[in-house]
Amino acid sequence: MAGVRLSLIVSIAATVILMRPHVRADEGVRIGIIGLDSSHAVAFTELINDATRRDHVPGGRVVAAYKSGSPGLANSDTRIERFTADVTGKLQIPLVDSIDTLLTRVDAVLLLSVDARQHLAQVKPVLAAHKRVFIDKPITASYRDAKAIADLARSSGTPFFSSSSLRYAPHIQRLRERAGAGGVLGAFTWGPAPTESYLPDLFWYGIHSIESLYALMGPGCESLTRFSTTNTDIVSCRWRDGRIGTMRGTRDGDHAYGATVFGKDAAATETTAQTDYNGLVTEIMKFFTTGTPPISPDETLELIAFMEAADVSKARGGAPVLLTEITGAR
Repeated sequence: MAGVRLSLIVSIAATVILMRPHVRADEGVRIGIIGLDSSHAVAFTELINDATRRDHVPGGRVVAAYKSGSPGLANSDTRIERFTADVTGKLQIPLVDSIDTLLTRVDAVLLLSVDARQHLAQVKPVLAAHKRVFIDKPITASYRDAKAIADLARSSGTPFFSSSSLRYAPHIQRLRERAGAGGVLGAFTWGPAPTESYLPDLFWYGIHSIESLYALMGPGCESLTRFSTTNTDIVSCRWRDGRIGTMRGTRDGDHAYGATVFGKDAAATETTAQTDYNGLVTEIMKFFTTGTPPISPDETLELIAFMEAADVSKARGGAPVLLTEITGAR
């Protein structure tokens, strides 16, 4: 009798799995995309869905996408049709007509809309549905919106994760190891920092070098000073424990990323001209599986406050700015 009951339970479970829309029983986490106006929609899907790739990231499958877009925004208008064609054609991912429909078909969400001003509104139904969500960089276009997302996630009991791919780039991971057991005393990161008019200056590309700085230094920035010219930004920041970190963003000349780490045991420098999403997507899949984000909401909020404080410092001619001026913390 027990054997009959067990067989019945197994049969029912298999039927439920097979009835799930657009998914096979062996696909793991069902993933949906919001926003097809970013190249990440194509790159991330290829890494997750193509098991023949050497850098394939297992654990789930992208099964549906909501096109989204920001009419009138050049970064969206000039790319969304091309990326949508790749996702629906080459990668054969079905489109849905709304975020609500998407949420009925998936276990987790990649929120990739290129317009960060949309992220708060788009993530609200995702968190309300208790779906784990990765929010592409920048998480929002303001500290206020980022704090609102963190508050919604906390109140709904639903975790989120946001990061630039540079945090998990191989050269940054190697530098963490090369600093040695004595830890990181300071760091200097650099990379391209073109700006967009609809975002604070460093939110668009400067964020990559700032994420790299936080990957090496950890959270704890207390105050910063920004020096800005037409082609260059330099932000020097003091951590609460007395360490100094610096990022340099350029809009002219070489566009490679790089970093120098100053450790108790050694100082080391590495550069890269390549874009590597494998490290980030690996962390996303771990997060979707475990529900534990690799970066705390507090660190994500601090990074956003860092970038807003840098704008304030620029407006004040390079005067030092406390991050608490942005966060309102005492």
